[in-house]
Amino acid sequence: MPRIVRAANVVWEGTTARGSGVVTAVSSGAFSLPTTIASRTASDPGGKTSPEELLAAAHAACFVASLGSELARADTPPERLDVRCTITMDEVEGVGHRIVSSAIAASGSAPGCDAAGFAQAAEAADAGCPFSALIRASATVTVDANLEGGADG
Repeated sequence: MPRIVRAANVVWEGTTARGSGVVTAVSSGAFSLPTTIASRTASDPGGKTSPEELLAAAHAACFVASLGSELARADTPPERLDVRCTITMDEVEGVGHRIVSSAIAASGSAPGCDAAGFAQAAEAADAGCPFSALIRASATVTVDANLEGGADG
């Protein structure tokens, strides 16, 4: 695989506490999303994103591509995959706020695949996903993978 380089940009106006910004995908132009400090901590982010949500999206997208590749390599290409990633940031004593975990919940259907094969593909997908490796360097990554239908269900 060739070297991959992508860029995003944030323009922020105002103070950190009361200002707001826009996160834009520079490389693709695929999104331009509003963000605020409140969107990181409020129970209702008000339609604005946060760095943690963007990391969750990135990890889910990376994992789903890795899982699809592993299933195809096992001659059981997926018909559908559904991957949710939940990022948790918490206060770490003596360090400050840190990402402490990333939980992947994956389900899908892959004709000819059984539950054991799906679990094995998910384990290999986690091992091969660059975002899992990045997050695992300082936090916990968990994967819960469930086959829908398939050869044994």
